[in-house]
Amino acid sequence: MDIEIYFEPISPDLSAYAEETVNFYVGNLIDPFTKVGQFPDLSETKIALFGVNEDRKSLKNTGCAEAPDKVREQLYPLLSHWNNVKIADLGNIKQGNSVEDTYFAVKEVVATLIRQDILPIIIGGSQDLTYANYLAYKNIGRLINIAAIDPVFDLGQEEEDMNSHSYLSRIILYQPNFLFNYTNIGYQSYFVNRDGLQLMKKLFFEINRLGNVRANIAETEPMVRNAELVSFDISAIRAADAPGSYYAGPNGLNGEEACHICRYAGMNDKLTSIGFYEFNPAYDIRNQTAQLVAQMIWYFLDGYANRQNDIPNKNSSDFIQYRVWLEDYKEELLFMKSKKTDRWWIDIPIKSKTGKGKLKYPFTPCSYADYQQALNQELPDRWWKLQQKLM
Repeated sequence: MDIEIYFEPISPDLSAYAEETVNFYVGNLIDPFTKVGQFPDLSETKIALFGVNEDRKSLKNTGCAEAPDKVREQLYPLLSHWNNVKIADLGNIKQGNSVEDTYFAVKEVVATLIRQDILPIIIGGSQDLTYANYLAYKNIGRLINIAAIDPVFDLGQEEEDMNSHSYLSRIILYQPNFLFNYTNIGYQSYFVNRDGLQLMKKLFFEINRLGNVRANIAETEPMVRNAELVSFDISAIRAADAPGSYYAGPNGLNGEEACHICRYAGMNDKLTSIGFYEFNPAYDIRNQTAQLVAQMIWYFLDGYANRQNDIPNKNSSDFIQYRVWLEDYKEELLFMKSKKTDRWWIDIPIKSKTGKGKLKYPFTPCSYADYQQALNQELPDRWWKLQQKLM
């Protein structure tokens, strides 16, 4: 499929960043779409960056459609520490006559890239574009996991129209459903009602309060390592570090923590798409948020460049097996630890009766803390939730 029809080139001013930089700059690694008829050759591309100038379904944050070019201005001049990643900048997806037209374009572009084993980095735009990103996986033939860094669950209200605060409900209700698990990272309790919390628990989704996340940021690594799709709402970062959003508030992740999470996402061997949403240049101060989003993408690229093909296999010599017998549950748990990265996984026996689809990875990411919990004869919460979902 010719996806060029969906894009408009980046401006000449932006293309100059790539032309003027020399070796060891991010802009030097990027093949940008700067002129109609000269779309990047994707034959050797590993990562495709593109913007989506769409905010018609953003609630109160109109103006976030202008974010992509502002982020590019800060990303291209950053120094690169790797030369093994070929990146294409596809430009910006043209805003459709309707929002649904834009969703269709995003879906088709992401699906085409994934089929070509190219990882898309989406710069929005409003976070409802996550729904379009999700639809790109419709014909993939297996269930997927989503991780969202977000201060709210974006479930909306009953019968509410599709928007940036209700897109998750649309994903949950979409049929045929191919969402296996949703993980929220950094929700803030005073923004979440009891019904939303009950629904998350009923669906056995993994939800993580901001305080717990900040207490040990390293525990977010297995959370994002379990995802094929990551959606990052910039309003999850506190206003002191990222003022560029209508929803920026006094509490949230700091800039360093956001970059940590992005690097973890880049290192995730099974991640196939990531999006950054809700940055609004109209609220930014001295390009501070634009700089931070660019640095978050830089850290994602750094993680990607250091991927280790770290997919657990019981027969692989790259992993150490640990077996723990839980007497009270009459259950043996199998843990796998990578010799290359020291990361942990836990075996989830496939006992699915749902017939909804297949899990590509029978091992689920976990942490050393889960292993310690098992040694203390406690059933790890992560294992129990996944068992409930598979039954």
